[in-house]
Amino acid sequence: MSDKGDNRGVSRRTVLKAAGVAAAAGILQSPYVRAAKRELRLLHDQTTAESIKAMRDAAALYEKERGVKVIVDSVPSEELYPRILAGIRGGRPYDLTSIIFVAHMVSLAKEGQLVPVTSLINKYKWGKRILFPLDGVHYYFPWAYALCWLYYRKDLYAQLKLEPATNWNQYLENARKCMTTGASRRYGHTTPIGSNVATNWMTFGFMWAQGVTLFKDDWSLAINEPQVRKEAAAYLDFMSELYKVMPPGATQFGFASAMQQFGADQAAHAPYSGRMIEYLEQKAPNLADKYGIIPYPNSTGQRKAVNHGYKGILVYKTDMAEESMRFLEWWQEGPYIDFLHSAPLNYQPARLDIYDDPRWKADPLIKKHAEAVKTMRAFLSDDKLIIRSIDTEGPAPDLRPSKVFQSNVLAEMIQNRLLKNTPADACVDEAVTRMRQIIA
Repeated sequence: MSDKGDNRGVSRRTVLKAAGVAAAAGILQSPYVRAAKRELRLLHDQTTAESIKAMRDAAALYEKERGVKVIVDSVPSEELYPRILAGIRGGRPYDLTSIIFVAHMVSLAKEGQLVPVTSLINKYKWGKRILFPLDGVHYYFPWAYALCWLYYRKDLYAQLKLEPATNWNQYLENARKCMTTGASRRYGHTTPIGSNVATNWMTFGFMWAQGVTLFKDDWSLAINEPQVRKEAAAYLDFMSELYKVMPPGATQFGFASAMQQFGADQAAHAPYSGRMIEYLEQKAPNLADKYGIIPYPNSTGQRKAVNHGYKGILVYKTDMAEESMRFLEWWQEGPYIDFLHSAPLNYQPARLDIYDDPRWKADPLIKKHAEAVKTMRAFLSDDKLIIRSIDTEGPAPDLRPSKVFQSNVLAEMIQNRLLKNTPADACVDEAVTRMRQIIA
């Protein structure tokens, strides 16, 4: 799952609705009709000028070295999956594409559209929870994480003699102490709470840290277990207190809101990925050396978490599948690092060897923010740190967590507690009932 800062603000209806329409029309079963040619077609959704240039430079270099033309198409994330299906339906599928949701990979793999990339996966050592095999076969090749953690103002902490929070009470106290009133009011914390993708990605870190899970190994609802219900209710009660130190209008907040409010000194704490640092460098350079990073704590300080996010590539079963694998392997060994440098702190490497690669470490922003990079890297090796997201919940990649994500059922659980003042237990009850209906 991705953030809107990388054009990932996608209606989750795309995950299942497009797949359902495609299956009904039989387009995922269509035979490929394409003349053999030395040409690869690649579709990706990283649409900043720097990322587009890096990918097109790689394509030009591959043609020069290997004699194979690589056509690169770039689309916003909301157009990615429909474009993939349209190519299959039209008999001219892409050879490689980006992918933003595990559910898309599951649908395409089960329809026989994908080529396994297990041999390439086995070449590298990976961070945790970034591989999504189906029955032991890898179709998803990860190229970056999109984890979401908490930012705080180190300068304010120094002035107020605060320590980074390790539990909920401490976080609330820090947030309250960082608040100011008047014309240039500063709030303690910001996060979206609307029925949108931003909320689903950014707002549940405290819940994951509290030990809440959604599914058990048999795909029954773990959140229906008494202890998990209790922890989910505790999370909602904590959020009702945190809501009191947040700016108004949080149901309308999206991805950009957290960066804008933190960068404008309107919020002392905010969630985001490494993109926040790039935003500060570009839009609020006075704060670019005044931030700190922490994971989401739980209520007792015994657990911590970050929200999961990921970026990957799929290889399709076309007449250029072998060449596609060669291109992907070639890209990983060279131009991949140049592509990472097009957003050096937002594109957090999934391969662990990259963190020690002198070419990657040479980027000026990576050098300048070495302390942040060290923290980001530590998230991948800390056995006590929880990495979770709604769409990757459960024992294996599957459409059921995606259905829960698409329904915004957990976002509405928060809204019931914060906006309607519904008792936390009743909010969890309603969420469990809806989840049963959604995955039935």
